[in-house]
Amino acid sequence: MKTNNTLPILLKDQKILLIGGGKVALQKAQVLRENNIVFRVIAEEIHPELLVLTKHRTAKKFKLKDVEDEHVIIDATGNPKVAQKLLKYKKEHPILLNVVDVPALCDFYFMALTKNRPLQIAVSSNGASPTAAKYFRDECEKRIPKDIDVYLAQKQQERDRGVIEIAQTNKELRMQNTKVYLVGCGIGDPELLTRKAYNIIQYADVVLYDHLISDEIMALVPQKTKKIYVGKQKGYHSKSQEKINALILKHANKNRVVARLKSGDPFVFGRGAEELKDLVDAKVRTEVVPGISSSIAGPLMANIPVTARGYATGFTVVSAHLQGNSMNLDWVDLLGKSNHTVIVLMGLSRANEIVQESLRLGIENTKPCAIISNASRPNQKVIISTLQNLVHDAKDIQRPAILVFGEVVNFKTLLGGNHAHT
Repeated sequence: MKTNNTLPILLKDQKILLIGGGKVALQKAQVLRENNIVFRVIAEEIHPELLVLTKHRTAKKFKLKDVEDEHVIIDATGNPKVAQKLLKYKKEHPILLNVVDVPALCDFYFMALTKNRPLQIAVSSNGASPTAAKYFRDECEKRIPKDIDVYLAQKQQERDRGVIEIAQTNKELRMQNTKVYLVGCGIGDPELLTRKAYNIIQYADVVLYDHLISDEIMALVPQKTKKIYVGKQKGYHSKSQEKINALILKHANKNRVVARLKSGDPFVFGRGAEELKDLVDAKVRTEVVPGISSSIAGPLMANIPVTARGYATGFTVVSAHLQGNSMNLDWVDLLGKSNHTVIVLMGLSRANEIVQESLRLGIENTKPCAIISNASRPNQKVIISTLQNLVHDAKDIQRPAILVFGEVVNFKTLLGGNHAHT
């Protein structure tokens, strides 16, 4: 393939004449407008959308005398006669000409540009494939930090003072491309991921995950992405939280984009706060991405509302586990509260202790209870039980699972056979 010897440059404050008013001209006008470039349009008929992009427009047939003091002319008419007139005009006038979709007649090509800001990237295929140029433009765009304008303003101030430290700037820039995302992955169904969570999963260099992340969500991770299993499964060898924190930091220090995938929401009994604190202390750019918590969505998937008139006016979310695998039963007295729902995370293996503490506190053993296993996943299972039967019904139930206590459990019986995923 023949290559063109081109020199990409930026032209400042150029006056541009756009000839043509159809869809092709509209595309070029949109590029100019997006980059805050002033231009003038001449065409017999002007596309309605183009009318709002510039106030400098004339509805008439183009003639060479219409060229004023413009030095950049774009021919978007598709009319060979107009192109020939402009080529003849160019022999005696210092202009740069772009005849759209005719690379051989162009002095310059339109590049695919990132957003107009202090740092801007232009990608060109030398006219061969604007689609390819846009694709790689978008890939470059992902690498530019959103707050780059703040950083560049700081660099400008340093330059104005005569301070130019290349090694330090390179170090700072490497850190600009380093970021850790604590990504809430919801309850397992990939369709319940947020768009932001999905995009990060696609973009990350490294993904750290545990057994709570569903196979369906892991299937979304690109093959080229480094995947690291960090365990955390009860009863099996797994990494401590401290080791997980250190592992995240290790890959962040290699100037990588790291995604720590968290089941549910990172800040709802997900230890995301601990991971965030370690990263902030290490001065690593970090962002927490919310996810759907099983504490709310789990009952929903079983058609059990956490609040409903006549059943519950409020709800409490608790964990049966504390740091160091110790047991937490301080909340059990809430089961005696009327018109209230209690959602217990990580409580399945503590069913016997929960029942014993409830009976000790005088909670009626007829208290309604539901066990929801693998909420939203193909193997979701829902068991409607009572405090008295909880230990028996909890046997052989797959994790992850949540417990729901309260009269709202009985709401499910009003729905007859219209149950979701049960």
